[in-house]
Amino acid sequence: MTRIGLLSDTHCYLHARTFEFFAGCDEIWHAGDIGDLKTAEALNNFRPLKAVYGNIDGADVRRVAPLVQAFYVEGVKVLMTHIGGYPGRYEKGMKELFMKERPGIFVTGHSHILKVMFDKKNDFLFINPGAAGKYGFHQSLTMVRFVIDGKAIKDLEVLDIPRDQSVRAV
Repeated sequence: MTRIGLLSDTHCYLHARTFEFFAGCDEIWHAGDIGDLKTAEALNNFRPLKAVYGNIDGADVRRVAPLVQAFYVEGVKVLMTHIGGYPGRYEKGMKELFMKERPGIFVTGHSHILKVMFDKKNDFLFINPGAAGKYGFHQSLTMVRFVIDGKAIKDLEVLDIPRDQSVRAV
């Protein structure tokens, strides 16, 4: 059993509750727009980090985080990229990537909109954790955590912090 903490679009900002929410997690995944190396290092020092870079990330972040990651956690293949679209409206090139990788979970960020749904057409769980940073149009900071147990994906929980409570940073 592996406990996952997932966030995206931090834009150099980590709310203090991030670490409380991810305290029981075995690893953290970041779906891009990390912002800077300091943010990535703070997460990685807390729990092992798997990350992809986003459109606002500079060369420093791009040196340590790829555009796309495909990896296994227990019996589930994960595909993660920052700009991936969403079910029914995926970005160009995603269909070919799905055919090649055959993920059980597809993780993307960028939209700042929390969305978790099963994509029946592509046969995977789609997760966009929304935005955990304070920059953008979103009204709440959101992040998710869940469990992968063998091939089962379960116990998904959402942390939703109203934006007016997002003044505490780490």
